[in-house]
Amino acid sequence: MAKNTICVWYDKDAEAAARFYAETFPDSFVTAIHRAPGDYPSGKAGDVLTVEFTVAGVACLGLNGGPAITHTEAFSFQIATDDQAETDLYWNAIVGNGGQESACGWCKDRWGISWQITPRVLTEGIAAGGDEAKRAFEAMMTMTKIDVAAIQAARRG
Repeated sequence: MAKNTICVWYDKDAEAAARFYAETFPDSFVTAIHRAPGDYPSGKAGDVLTVEFTVAGVACLGLNGGPAITHTEAFSFQIATDDQAETDLYWNAIVGNGGQESACGWCKDRWGISWQITPRVLTEGIAAGGDEAKRAFEAMMTMTKIDVAAIQAARRG
């Protein structure tokens, strides 16, 4: 296990989520599944308690902690994409697997985890500063899934 690991709380589906991420994103895989050695408030001995997994190179631990804690947009995975095809691939995988669209390149998976599917052209445009950043930002504010061509056009003015 990595020295620093992101712990993501799930109601009861940490294994299903980890397997979905491993199938969806490159450099993603399930490392280990640990079962509860005894009963606990939201489960029984033998239930999957934690799942060690990696999402796009980031070490994570999924905890089946029960319904007491729910997710907010205060935590999200951000996936940088190189073009519209890659943006569409990840967006459609998340939304098409029981997830939901949000705004400005954000969506949620079916477990309530927020994802930012962010084309590099957008982050580079905002980092450019000045009028180019303002145009890229204003274009993004009108979008659900990011439209790469529209961001490119906005950056050019």
